Amino acid sequence: MKTQNFNIRPYQHQDLDELMNAWETASALAHPFVSEAFLSSERRNIPELYLPNADTWVAVVDEQVVGFIALIGHEVGGLFLDPEFHGQGIGCALMDKAKLLHGALELKVFKQNLIGRDFYEAYGFTQAEELTCEQSGEVQLLLKFKP
Repeated sequence: MKTQNFNIRPYQHQDLDELMNAWETASALAHPFVSEAFLSSERRNIPELYLPNADTWVAVVDEQVVGFIALIGHEVGGLFLDPEFHGQGIGCALMDKAKLLHGALELKVFKQNLIGRDFYEAYGFTQAEELTCEQSGEVQLLLKFKP
């Protein structure tokens, strides 16, 4: 796979459509087990609730947003990358940005999301506890990273 040149910059409102496209394609691959009702709710919550309350950084390739990381303090609220760009260091660069800003990090990942779990484990996150996501009913793992 060809490595792309990319940059990481703060989210801007005009990035919303491309950010949502990255979320859609990444979610379809990593979360096929969640209900359409949950995904529909998240489609509304991302622009209306999450983005206004998060410090969000986007990954840009050829002037196109291909992924993002949303931070609420030291918590990673979401990390999504268009699957076409997996394996090129972009996800690690987004996580590196979060680590630079906050040092120790934590996040929740669905237990069935093996793609996400593999990425976070390789990055150095460790499992702290197992929880149930109230909105989806799915089991989530609370992961923590200490630099």
